[in-house]
Amino acid sequence: MSDTLEPESSGKTKLRVKTVFISDVHLGMPDCKAAQASHFIRNCLCDKLVLNGDIIDAWHLRRLGGWNKGHTHFLRTVLRKMEKENTQIIYLRGNHDDILDRFIPIQFDGFQITDEHIHQTPQGDYLVVHGDGFDAVTTNHAWLAKLGGLGYNALLRVNRTYNWYRRLRGKESFSLSAWVKHKVKSAVSFVGKYEEQLQNLARQRHCKGIICGHIHKPANKLVGDTHYLNSGDWVESLTAIVENLDGSFEVINYDTFCQRTNRVPKGDAPSATVANEGAFPLETSPNPM
Repeated sequence: MSDTLEPESSGKTKLRVKTVFISDVHLGMPDCKAAQASHFIRNCLCDKLVLNGDIIDAWHLRRLGGWNKGHTHFLRTVLRKMEKENTQIIYLRGNHDDILDRFIPIQFDGFQITDEHIHQTPQGDYLVVHGDGFDAVTTNHAWLAKLGGLGYNALLRVNRTYNWYRRLRGKESFSLSAWVKHKVKSAVSFVGKYEEQLQNLARQRHCKGIICGHIHKPANKLVGDTHYLNSGDWVESLTAIVENLDGSFEVINYDTFCQRTNRVPKGDAPSATVANEGAFPLETSPNPM
């Protein structure tokens, strides 16, 4: 692990990394963990912050609204990093914030909005995209994707009540959506095809790896000979990708972040367990080129 912990007088620390990749915050949704996401970003010191799509959930806001002060605070936290810490901000549009299509590409001082990004490392280039272009339902049947979004929101509402009951009985929280995805064979098959398609895109662009989001499933592994990284989400997983100071990549969840920086977590939502299968030693990391 090459990340450096910047000490504070209180005993708390800040996580020092090269780059942070975060996606699928879904500001505007009631189940968005904006407070935890803000806490994470505020206490990471990085040269570049990549917001990889679905940061704002315009689909939900158009129908039901739901914006609150916590969501505004997240955006202020991002802008403060650019203003006070000279962090480069790159915002990639996703399918839930596709309203940005009418503006991109656009660039201000230290702030860029686009649809894809090439992240350069000493070991090779990584293509950064949200990933919705490889979801046939989202691309070809937008109405069906939005209907699925309504179903997902309903499942999250049921999950809130169910987890409230579980906590009363002294049990841990349980993700109904993750259980459904695991049980439905077509969903498992979709994830495999999604990863394979993104691997092919990375190879076509002559990139060593690809960094994406969209499917809310954090990952750090080899898919074929391509380094595949998925940042997960801040609705259920509470995960992000960091590029450490030695150039290695890691998927980190919110609980681990709080443990490393000696900070008390915001709220009581547990983050997903993550496996960093692709965190190979840099000198032996496979390179497809």
